[in-house]
Amino acid sequence: MRRWIERQRNILSFTLSSPLRRKTKNISLISVYILVVFFLASVLFFTHSIRKEASIILEGSPEMIIQRLVAGGHELIPASYIDKIKRIKGVSSVKGRLWGYYYDPITGANYTLTVPGDGQLNTGKITIGEGVSRTRHAFVGDTMEFRTYDGVIIDLEIENKIPPQSELISSDLILISEYDFRRLFGTPKGYATDLTLQAKNQRELPAIAVKIAELLPDTRQILRDEILRTYDAVFNWRGGIMIVILLGAMLAFIIFAWDKVSGLSEEERGEIGILKAIGWETSDVILMKFWEGMVVSLSSFLIGIIFAYIHVVFTSSMLFKPVLKGWAILYPKFQIVPFIDASQMAALFFLTIVPYTVATIIPSWRAATVDPDSLMK
Repeated sequence: MRRWIERQRNILSFTLSSPLRRKTKNISLISVYILVVFFLASVLFFTHSIRKEASIILEGSPEMIIQRLVAGGHELIPASYIDKIKRIKGVSSVKGRLWGYYYDPITGANYTLTVPGDGQLNTGKITIGEGVSRTRHAFVGDTMEFRTYDGVIIDLEIENKIPPQSELISSDLILISEYDFRRLFGTPKGYATDLTLQAKNQRELPAIAVKIAELLPDTRQILRDEILRTYDAVFNWRGGIMIVILLGAMLAFIIFAWDKVSGLSEEERGEIGILKAIGWETSDVILMKFWEGMVVSLSSFLIGIIFAYIHVVFTSSMLFKPVLKGWAILYPKFQIVPFIDASQMAALFFLTIVPYTVATIIPSWRAATVDPDSLMK
């Protein structure tokens, strides 16, 4: 037992000192290793965090949205539909919403104008999001000009700003009174942009949607779960684009690692021959090389993960932001809350560490099975 412990201690000591004897080779390998892990982890962290944030925000969205379609397009829906839908068994409440998009020719941005459900906003007053304030250089007490549907210019005073904590969803948002909204867009009374529905039991939503479609065939029902799946698909697609682009870098890294590790130098071969000559077994040499590879790969993996975390959390994924967030005039500024998924970490681990470890063991095993005299010559 004592002999076995002493052997393991020698293997560990030799393993830890090995990278220091080949500094140039290991520094170049570790640098490339860290970059690959950094890029892959940054994409995974950012897409998963945004997707998680979106799912949390959408949890508070309506359980069902009902839109009226005319010639395949979204049209205003009569308020009379509310009473018809309320008669369906299982429906808790139905409300009309007023919202729309306004193009600002000054900045080239599209604003989302919404009438708040509580209706507490005064006529002639608006509340704007941080993105609107930042883009238009408009603040509380200033006025913003809007051109109505019939070409009349109206001035609305900024009464308040939406807190920056909600900028992810409110960056381009403008809250407006019902009177000003109808005057701006020409929306007649008795009509809404769409309807929102709450059910007594969420499991009954699909059945309620079928009944609404039968009762009002010119409507479309959108469930909250469908919206969540759409957001997942969008972020998975954008993240997939970056992963595909980085696969080329990953392949180059595997080739680079294989070339660096499999091509044992004369010094390394002689080193293995000496170890075999002084009594080391083939299993000891393989174990030593295995731990040597693990030291390099794990240290590179951890450093790359830390750099990726800093990149995503403190710089909001500055390098990949335009691709992953899409194009827009109004980019929301928000602090990303990291959501690290164990399955993603496991996938990243096997993508980066396993290939390098295999590339370390195979050539060492081949060299360790050769006669020590021929290795030392």
